[in-house]
Amino acid sequence: MTVGSASTIETFDRWVIPNYRRYPVALVRGEGSQVWDADGRSYLDMFPGWGCNVLGYSPPQLVKAIQEQAARLIHVPNTWYIEQQGEFAEFLCSRSFGRAFFCNSGAEANEAAIKLARLHGGGSGRYRIITFENGFHGRTFGALTATAQPKYHEGLGPLMAGFRYSRMGDLEGVRQLIDDETAAIMIEPVQGEGGVRIPPPGFLQGLRDLCDEHGLLLIFDEVQTGMGRTGSWFAYQQSGVQPDVMTLAKGLGGGVACGAMICRDEIAEDLRPGMHASTFGGNSLAMAAGLAVGHIIEQEGLLEHIKEQAVYVREELESWREQLPIINEIRVCGMMIGIELTIPAGRAVGMCMDRGVLINATNDTVVRLLPALNVTREDLDKALAVVRQVLAEMANEI
Repeated sequence: MTVGSASTIETFDRWVIPNYRRYPVALVRGEGSQVWDADGRSYLDMFPGWGCNVLGYSPPQLVKAIQEQAARLIHVPNTWYIEQQGEFAEFLCSRSFGRAFFCNSGAEANEAAIKLARLHGGGSGRYRIITFENGFHGRTFGALTATAQPKYHEGLGPLMAGFRYSRMGDLEGVRQLIDDETAAIMIEPVQGEGGVRIPPPGFLQGLRDLCDEHGLLLIFDEVQTGMGRTGSWFAYQQSGVQPDVMTLAKGLGGGVACGAMICRDEIAEDLRPGMHASTFGGNSLAMAAGLAVGHIIEQEGLLEHIKEQAVYVREELESWREQLPIINEIRVCGMMIGIELTIPAGRAVGMCMDRGVLINATNDTVVRLLPALNVTREDLDKALAVVRQVLAEMANEI
């Protein structure tokens, strides 16, 4: 029996470490882009699962795949061959490149990439990795140090050695950071937590050229952009620049914990037995979920759907500019939507929630939406109407 939000909150306050800022709502059921709380109120979720629920809530085919797999086998360790793991690796790599290592999260995938870069450069003494301001790579110590945002480092020093930070778009600045100890350059092809920031034209190709010139690995963190989020299977495919290593998570399992690192065949052997592992990584349940997500995206033609929706959303948001001078910039890449304001964006989250729409704010001034890839035009219109109303009210208060 479902209890009310108040009872759930009371239990949490007593027993759960308060390391999250939570809204006073307990979500208990979802369908598509709609979710209900324990008190029966419904919301349109334009940020489902922080981008993990790429098909929204409880898509029937995904639910069926998880149920059927759970009835057969949930988990066996990686000391055995796991049928679904091989199948999902084939699915991902045949749509990208190389070979796959599976884990449980984006942070774990990035830790694997960091290890691989050091192992690959180990014979030459290379270990440094260049990352970028406003990027985000995870909360474990390696991934956290790779995250060039001081607010995430407070109170946690000393951090892991070997990282240098540059500004996205500054190729000359990157070049000046490269030395004989540099092993790799690591970047999100679209910065997610940094505010849906898209690299300037030619920048990713410039990084590829620098890596080729100096013998470095190019690592793309596609934790947020992968699995169709940008309108192609992976964001790198829109730039024409292939990385040596790619990390994935969030939407990979449609809400089931799942992460992966994909790397070129030539460097896969550097991650040799005993050097890295993940106890739950690649288990049968997560792999069955990932395969179901991938097949649904293809069967329903969602990559084309995302491109069409992105054009529509951009045109809609651009039409707001004249009436809403607090909008500084609009950034849309598939179903990654960022509305940068001239004022703090945090209040918009609570105001939209009060009106039954769930969104996110990031990097202080950016309203961020990551709708389900199969979000309907009707749900988009309803949500955007609420966001516009909220921004209008915020603008009128200035």
